[in-house]
Amino acid sequence: MKALIPAAGLGTRFLPATKCTPKELLPVLDKPVIQYVVEEALEPEGVDGVVIINSHEKPQIESYFSVDHAFETMLRERGKKEEAARVHAASTLPVSFVYQDEARGLGHAVLQGADEIDGEPFFVLLGDYFVPGRQMCVRMAEVSKAHGGASVIAVAPVPEDQVSRYGIIAGECVGCLPGTNAEGEQEGAVWKVTGLVEKPKPEEAPSHLFIVGRYLLSPRIMELLATQGPGAGNEIQLTDAMERLLAEEEMYALVVDPTEGCDTGTPAAWAATNARMALDDPSQVDAFLEALGERGERFVG
Repeated sequence: MKALIPAAGLGTRFLPATKCTPKELLPVLDKPVIQYVVEEALEPEGVDGVVIINSHEKPQIESYFSVDHAFETMLRERGKKEEAARVHAASTLPVSFVYQDEARGLGHAVLQGADEIDGEPFFVLLGDYFVPGRQMCVRMAEVSKAHGGASVIAVAPVPEDQVSRYGIIAGECVGCLPGTNAEGEQEGAVWKVTGLVEKPKPEEAPSHLFIVGRYLLSPRIMELLATQGPGAGNEIQLTDAMERLLAEEEMYALVVDPTEGCDTGTPAAWAATNARMALDDPSQVDAFLEALGERGERFVG
């Protein structure tokens, strides 16, 4: 089983920083964002490889996951054995690459991995969001297994006045937990999906649950993407193909805590994620607060 990570975008929100450095390689503490996503993708049982959908304009990503013997030797010769080991560890991750050299949407990006999935179900993890605990995809796999191998997406509740910003699911809660609210939006609840609505008006939204960027999909989606016409933005949209999949196969949604993951899609979100990770890391928190000086008081108390 493979996991696909789309990473061919230009990172325009981070310009000029991303002129020479892909946004996926921007660091969160001492690791680039994409390494966190790769490690998360490998956590579910049965995932034996990650396919990064890259652009030929971003060779730095491929270089990062390749062995650099000269650099590692130099580090060891300078007595930096621990650093050399961490650098080497990244190059041993089972990562391969395919390429998307036209910006034609998420669905088109996913389609570039069709030959890599070998007719098996596969994960899609968006590259500007990662889950430090690495368990979200694990739980999604468990839901899929409980429902005969059906496709599963991760969703999270959003306030009513914000539903127009997201893709929202329609459906019914089939795995509501004791004590859940009436809408079945409690973490851990499972929904049977009947529809997907892109950026609905609040009064027309079928639920308050939005897709958070984690998918476990049937291989049939690749066949549908191959014939999918352009949608919003004149791009090949993954959600459009998923709507067609619903006409043939069951699909479920796992409700997750929106704070379980870390967003790195904008400069402000990326900075906040670095702060969050530093505060949660016993080896970093004291140095982080000391570096902030008096401003550090805003993060404690």
